[in-house]
Amino acid sequence: MVIQDSYITIAWLVLLIILLIVEIITVGLTSIWAAGGALAALLLNILGLSLMWQVAAFFAVTFVLLIFTRPFAVRFINTQREKTNYEGIIGKTIRIAERVDNIRQTGMAIVNGQEWTARSYDDKVKLPEGMVVVVKAVNGVKLIVGPQPGVQDVGEAGKDAAKEAGHPADF
Repeated sequence: MVIQDSYITIAWLVLLIILLIVEIITVGLTSIWAAGGALAALLLNILGLSLMWQVAAFFAVTFVLLIFTRPFAVRFINTQREKTNYEGIIGKTIRIAERVDNIRQTGMAIVNGQEWTARSYDDKVKLPEGMVVVVKAVNGVKLIVGPQPGVQDVGEAGKDAAKEAGHPADF
């Protein structure tokens, strides 16, 4: 019985170490809860309780830690999450660099010095070069753009800009 208990002790210790290593590697609060459960089971093993109590303690402590401490940890740890490039673009006001026409598959905008393919959120709406628009979404490598809120159509200035650029004003 003593030999079997030493193997179980080693098993709990190895599980605890593996869970802690996984947590250190991922830094995402993924396995820390189970590591607490493994620690509790290891302590019960050292105190001489049966394997059934150890396994029950492992699951109970893991569950309790997950339920009661995870919401606190998620709220207060890593609250200053940086937006990725594309998340920071959504909602930004930009200027169209090349006429946006979904039917002809044309359109380009420059955001933060990078060229992006631009498409209108509505296939029927064509946007002239030089028009100021709002990024509504990002779909792969394409910006989905639309007129600024309150702007009903591109207006005469947009049509004039399209004519100067050699585009027919068919919008």
